[in-house]
Amino acid sequence: MKTIAVVIASLIAFSGIGHAADITAPVKEIMEATRSNWADNDSDWTDIFDASRLDHLYSRDFVAKYQAAAQFPAVDDDGISPFDYDVIVNGQDACPLEDLTMAAAPVVDGVAEVTVRFRKSTCSDAPDAKDYTTVHFLVIEEGGKPVIDDIVTENIETQARDSLKATMALIAKGQ
Repeated sequence: MKTIAVVIASLIAFSGIGHAADITAPVKEIMEATRSNWADNDSDWTDIFDASRLDHLYSRDFVAKYQAAAQFPAVDDDGISPFDYDVIVNGQDACPLEDLTMAAAPVVDGVAEVTVRFRKSTCSDAPDAKDYTTVHFLVIEEGGKPVIDDIVTENIETQARDSLKATMALIAKGQ
């Protein structure tokens, strides 16, 4: 009985209003699209920032920063993205994603960090081809549902964490 109470309490912990929310749900949707984008198939590219996803997967603040950055599109085929790279794999090239794992940390100050790790270069002969890429999704609750408020990548070269919201703010300033 005590175990059931602990499970229920942990499910309710994310939403302060008493209903369970799957804090990984928006991350799962983004990662499924990213996995499909880099799979060895001929499917169309899925834009993780298309209007329907912006509407339900991301926080209002994230969407505002994205829309401001989108005023300065990068050089790409459709001329609408502010990025000239895949923000999840943190690069322009990748292989089918392998060994993908996802873990959600407890909510702290209204933010849950969902950490995703995967190998993106296993089809390469590069020395770092077997290295893992780590992406942190900061998830908050808005309107009673979990939404992504930031995407933070780990910069292997500088050992720093790079916030996509900070990057979008710089793009919006024309930098």
